[in-house]
Amino acid sequence: MRGNLVPPAATLCAAALTLSFLAAPVPASATPSVAIPPHPALPRAAAPPRVPGATHSVRLVPLGPRHRAAAGHGRVRGPQGLPAREVQPFSLVGIVWDDATTELRGRAQVRTRPLGTQRWSEWQDVQTHDDDRPDLDSPESRAGTLRGSTAPLWVGASDAVQVRVNPESAAGGRIAEGTALPSGMRVELVDPGHDPGSARPRGGRGRSAPPPAPGPSDEEAASSAANFPLAPLGATEIPAVGRPESAKDIEATHVDGTNVAEGHPISDGHGAADPEAEPTDRPQQGAPDSGADNGDGEGSADVTDPEADPDIDVGRYVGPRPRIVTRAGWGADESIREKGFVYNKTVRAAFVHHTASGNGYGCGQSPSVIRGIYRYHVVSSGWRDIGYNFLVDKCGTVYEGRGGGVAKPVRGAHTLGFNTNSMGIAVLGTFGRSDPSSAALTAVATLTAWKLGLYGVNPAGTATLVSGGGNLFKKGSSVRLRAISGHRDGYATECPGDQLYNRLGTARSTASHLQGR
Repeated sequence: MRGNLVPPAATLCAAALTLSFLAAPVPASATPSVAIPPHPALPRAAAPPRVPGATHSVRLVPLGPRHRAAAGHGRVRGPQGLPAREVQPFSLVGIVWDDATTELRGRAQVRTRPLGTQRWSEWQDVQTHDDDRPDLDSPESRAGTLRGSTAPLWVGASDAVQVRVNPESAAGGRIAEGTALPSGMRVELVDPGHDPGSARPRGGRGRSAPPPAPGPSDEEAASSAANFPLAPLGATEIPAVGRPESAKDIEATHVDGTNVAEGHPISDGHGAADPEAEPTDRPQQGAPDSGADNGDGEGSADVTDPEADPDIDVGRYVGPRPRIVTRAGWGADESIREKGFVYNKTVRAAFVHHTASGNGYGCGQSPSVIRGIYRYHVVSSGWRDIGYNFLVDKCGTVYEGRGGGVAKPVRGAHTLGFNTNSMGIAVLGTFGRSDPSSAALTAVATLTAWKLGLYGVNPAGTATLVSGGGNLFKKGSSVRLRAISGHRDGYATECPGDQLYNRLGTARSTASHLQGR
């Protein structure tokens, strides 16, 4: 990771067959499961020794005669992909490219071979637009490490992969102007590693006792300490508490400057850093709404400034705290993220996302899925940490995301243009056509009732945020949004999928009720 931050205390299948498969996309349903030759017939890519958690990156190659460089852009015209190849085991896949500001306009598909089998899966689409990311003018972006990336796709334990990426086509099947594929495209194959403790030997009669576990690293200690006093150091979860005990969690919102990443002052809420900002002993609320209403027809949020209205009781409407699995609980490798944490001044709104990683996971696999997304965001995409502040699985379990403290106003990388003074909640799965579970929706409502309540925000209301720039709102514009918004409310995207987005109204009303309003 960057060093300017101060640390804290497969032979190919027959060529003609391969190219005919890869040169033009076809619907997944038209591509049956196909047996592939035994392992020796596929070349094995060189890879580093197996370690718990790893990322294997393979550059895509031109496919077919239509390939040529796009003059002046360093981009490639024509399809790219990866012929069938054996690789080190992986469970999550995505595609990245050199320039984070370049859009991938085309269709990306992968098929994989489940570990221990000899048959391929169907072709699966990878969502090419990944707008859950850092703001392009933020310190996280200006550091120069960001790469363009698709959304990650969870495929389960696999040991072979095939990829095809086709540019958008104009009428007649020609490649449309301006749709050359980005340069430097690579497929990222992520092994999320073992669940915490699963690979540890057990003592017992006739066996030597396992060696004592080493003490936590500085990064592990800092990540865990950021959740004090909600849980002790090293805790794998933060327990649920009801009202009114949850109101005491306001104490944990305090940011005292300890472990704040160098070069990342607390944001002033206007898309920039405020060098004069001083942390306070209570959450600082946003200014009254001043942007244009987005037509939601709902009431204004309780988003006022305690300094202007000393009678406001910021602890009055704090919802019950849900059980939250910590980073230690899902097995975050704290050594791969950047040191320190980045904070906003407050939390005015919550953006709900889906991870677009597919729905083929079991709840027992959720920690692995999250570790895969984490590695993809940091190692493959060049972010400082996982982008979301929280993640929720289909069984309704809430997981801590970006480090810095679940109660604190941690700045995430989830909604391009609106990462300042907001939080991002990602529901694990893809919900364009599939319905989210009732357990996941209840978890979203409970989490927002608690976290927004710590900052005096009514989940059924609205709040004003200042745009950092995007494809819906120009930079610097004040925008009134629902206090619980879908990603598409702040950026033109399909996220969080129609089926999840259409249920956010229920989440808002439930969260407000849980706050006692």
